[in-house]
Amino acid sequence: MGNPAYTNLPSEVLSEDALTQLALDIRWSWNHSTDELWKKLNPELWDLTHNPWIVLQSVSRKKLENVSSDPEFQGLLAELTEASRAHKEAHCWFDAAHPNSLLKTVAYFSMEYMLSEALPIYSGGLGNVAGDQLKAAHDLGVPVIGVGLLYQQGYFRQQFDSSGAQRALFPFNDPGQLPIKPVRDAEGDWLRLMVRLPGFELWIRSWEVQVGRTKLYLLDTNDPANLPEYRSINSELYGGGPELRLRQELVLGIGGWRLLRALEIKPEVCHLNEGHAAFAVLERAASYMDDTGSSFAQALTITRAGNLFTTHTPVEAGFDRFSQELMHKYFARYVEERLRVPFQQLMAMGRQNGGDQGEPFNMAYLAVRASGAVNGVSRLHGAVSRRIFDSLFPRWPLAEIPVGHVTNGVHMPTWDSVEADRLWTAACGQGCWRGDLANMSAELRVVHDTDLWSMRNEERRDLVEYIRGRYARQVAAQGGSPQEIALAGQVFDFGTLTLGFARRFASYKRPNLLLRDPERLMRILFNRDRPVQLVIAGKAHPQDETGQAMIRQWNEFIHALGLPSPVIFLSDYDMLLTEELSGGVDVWLNTPRRPWEASGTSGMKVLVNGGLNCSELDGWWAEAYSPDVGWALGDGREHDDDPAKWDAAEAEALYTILEREIIPEFYERDAHGLPGKWIARIRESMARLTPAFSANRTVREYTENHYLPSAREYCARVADNGKLGAELVAWREHVDRFWGDLRLGSPSMEQRDGVLHFQVPVYFGELNPDSVRVELYAEAQDSGEPLHQLMTRSGQVDGNGYLYSTTVAATRDPGDFTPRVTPYHPHAAVPLEAHQILWRN
Repeated sequence: MGNPAYTNLPSEVLSEDALTQLALDIRWSWNHSTDELWKKLNPELWDLTHNPWIVLQSVSRKKLENVSSDPEFQGLLAELTEASRAHKEAHCWFDAAHPNSLLKTVAYFSMEYMLSEALPIYSGGLGNVAGDQLKAAHDLGVPVIGVGLLYQQGYFRQQFDSSGAQRALFPFNDPGQLPIKPVRDAEGDWLRLMVRLPGFELWIRSWEVQVGRTKLYLLDTNDPANLPEYRSINSELYGGGPELRLRQELVLGIGGWRLLRALEIKPEVCHLNEGHAAFAVLERAASYMDDTGSSFAQALTITRAGNLFTTHTPVEAGFDRFSQELMHKYFARYVEERLRVPFQQLMAMGRQNGGDQGEPFNMAYLAVRASGAVNGVSRLHGAVSRRIFDSLFPRWPLAEIPVGHVTNGVHMPTWDSVEADRLWTAACGQGCWRGDLANMSAELRVVHDTDLWSMRNEERRDLVEYIRGRYARQVAAQGGSPQEIALAGQVFDFGTLTLGFARRFASYKRPNLLLRDPERLMRILFNRDRPVQLVIAGKAHPQDETGQAMIRQWNEFIHALGLPSPVIFLSDYDMLLTEELSGGVDVWLNTPRRPWEASGTSGMKVLVNGGLNCSELDGWWAEAYSPDVGWALGDGREHDDDPAKWDAAEAEALYTILEREIIPEFYERDAHGLPGKWIARIRESMARLTPAFSANRTVREYTENHYLPSAREYCARVADNGKLGAELVAWREHVDRFWGDLRLGSPSMEQRDGVLHFQVPVYFGELNPDSVRVELYAEAQDSGEPLHQLMTRSGQVDGNGYLYSTTVAATRDPGDFTPRVTPYHPHAAVPLEAHQILWRN
């Protein structure tokens, strides 16, 4: 329950009060059944904030007593309370699909979470992914709990001044107005953690967010026991310099794992959502050392099997790095006392070259070297990430760099409009996003054209009405005249093709691609027979002058058009605005420079609402696109050698696609007044792409491809007092010590009856032959997979060696094949846990 120090509610409303229970469960943010309840209490405040906890605290004692005696209100409250209880206790996908699983808890660490505008602790895509996956875990019953940070200011809020320039504002996150409550220990005291930092003790407060049947725990350094400098560690998201970032990541990783320990939560799996949280792997190993008396090597070997690292970064320069001096300041004592290893051993885990003391500490490298699996967030990003981490696995083929992919998805119940929710429910049934989605595509494909087009028209009308109200308030805030405010309230038309672009304004996202030829853009917008309207939103980081200049360029273009304009730029792009835009736009534009979009989720949100995508073939769209579901920019290749030339070419392509394909198809009507081709595209996009790029699919994929295997391997390594873990440590130490003894002799080959017979002598010295694997390797052909075929021991040769043999079909040139030797243990993840490899040149 909420701490009385953080609520204005009468004391009798606390504890078991049903309103409080509902207000403090973030599930209301996507299950809108409680909306009418909060509207009855304070409709104006609800429309502005969508924060039931604020609404509930704003209500006077008298009004609360009045509604308590209203039978209609009490009936609705009782119905909602019972529905919430039944929902949490309902049988879930995870229970049915994996009834005897070893997986009991996944601890999901992330720097930010986008759950609701009522909890502004997010910036953009990373938080979107974290929040949506936590919601999907609730829907599916996957036992995930989140760990994050409570920011005093969160990410900045945006306003435009009278010239159209961005102003960054940092309102304070008052915990008393957020839908959170303090975490209590067994005695009822507020759970506070202590972490020793250089010269002082840092106290960390803990908060709890209820997300349906799961929880998010937030760590907060704004404790009165801390010095002022350290109370502000959580001052803002992605602000300050390297030292503040290091402190935040220390709190998240080390403080986060200690919080789980204090709550007696023992996860089998620790999921690192980006490298920011990588210090958690150190504290997890240290905790195992505390429990068992193991060495750091054994503790890390055992616990890493349960660690999963998801990277979202498309460029190597994007990883957090810290100098040796800074790391020594904060970790020298920790490493000595907690890990009981030399400081330089920790530094080596975060360096490409462990012995280079001038190389900074890379958080992503630590995460890779302490995890049992690594993945990117789209198929293309997985390939990009293999190139990024290639240097950690020298001489390994690029295809075998141990980075897979799980493509991101969005939580469709969060982003669907009222009209879309109604259509999906009619077609696929109530609660259709809580199962395996097996029949969803077929059920959606039979929806009638008139129903789809009616949904789209209603959604567009809702968006236009929202835009008019919000834009009028924005113009007023910028000092507009009464006439300008009135005209701002008349922008856009209900039946006009509506394009949307809403992203972070950064150079690689190319938000001004449409402005390369302003006159051509104006001809597109002001076509009398086939008009177009464009709504834009997005923030530039306060330190990104280029991004802010691009915002100013758009606002200057819009100002020159006058009011009412067919182009508007809505300020303060946040979750509420995202919901409105993704619900109403006809086409979502996305123009990143490939391959800098790791995944992208903005375009996924329009899918559930029948919006279509016109996007660069990057991130998720590179695997989603086909001509019958949307439009594509680019040729599917990188053009970093001459980006300016390629930007010009793609701007031309975008104008052409709009003029020749998108606009004509939208306005082409059949005898019934319906745009048949457009509706067919909507239907196919909704049926095929919405399930495939939902967080439901993403979380099920993480569960079955990562969480369950990781839990099994972790449990195997921890069993029998860590017997397997000790065996793996001994195996790796043996391989490290004697790998230099290994030598490949000259291979021989014979061709008989269409079969190639290969033999190669392998000399081991002191290396145990059972600790390695001898293979025949050939590179991939015709977009297929590389061949690496096991060679078996077929005889002994002089000099502590053995003869290894195998056969392959004679369908390739014998010169394509070469023998190689790699470390091998049936429970080891190679090359993550042993990266040696020997080739026969």
